[in-house]
Amino acid sequence: MNSVIRQQRALITGASSGIGKETALAFAKAGINLVLIGRDQQKLATVAAMAADLGVSAQAYPLDLADIPEVAPNIAKIAQESGPIDILINNAGMGYTNSLADTPLSDWQRVIDLNLTSVYQCVQGILPAMRQQGGGTIINVSSIAADNFFPDWGAYSVSKAGLVAFSRILAIEERANAIRITIIIPGAVNTPIWDSDSVKADFDRSAMLTPDIIAQAILQAVLLPKQAVVETMTIMPSAGAL
Repeated sequence: MNSVIRQQRALITGASSGIGKETALAFAKAGINLVLIGRDQQKLATVAAMAADLGVSAQAYPLDLADIPEVAPNIAKIAQESGPIDILINNAGMGYTNSLADTPLSDWQRVIDLNLTSVYQCVQGILPAMRQQGGGTIINVSSIAADNFFPDWGAYSVSKAGLVAFSRILAIEERANAIRITIIIPGAVNTPIWDSDSVKADFDRSAMLTPDIIAQAILQAVLLPKQAVVETMTIMPSAGAL
């Protein structure tokens, strides 16, 4: 199996830390070549070097997915430079807390742009080549906030619920092209998202899932035989929701 997997190449967004970083390393251990996307060039280069040490090709491309008009053409260009992309992991996103009444329009648009619209643009950038090569796998990382509603998480929940709807429609539309779509729905994961200025929340991070757990779930979905697909995978802390 490993000889077949070794020929595959995955493009991972948000690859410089958290779930993206751990997914890159899990894929590298499985022999999957990597194209890594992230904003932090130095952190991205470090992850690429760690992956290369595991014996795979790992290319790093600094890219700000918040620059929406440039996402699809940049992703298409990167895919053309790197070679065929068999797997697309849409992981990049941001956390945000504020009541809906107090959420400025600019913040609302920023959350929707990064968590939803940038995914749509990454997919548009990669789909033509993926169709041409006869198939592929797209994994979109959502959140339990898509279907479990918490006060002050309105903009974030809407963005993640939209991502679920987008993914399910995409799955139907691309089935004939042998492109599998998987939605990963994690509970709380201990990532740098909790340290960001846009999130004001006080949870017990020791009770959260760790990024490597989500990475292993993503890898399992990718390694399924091509005639099978995990449509939706929910991964929760065994202690339940925080």
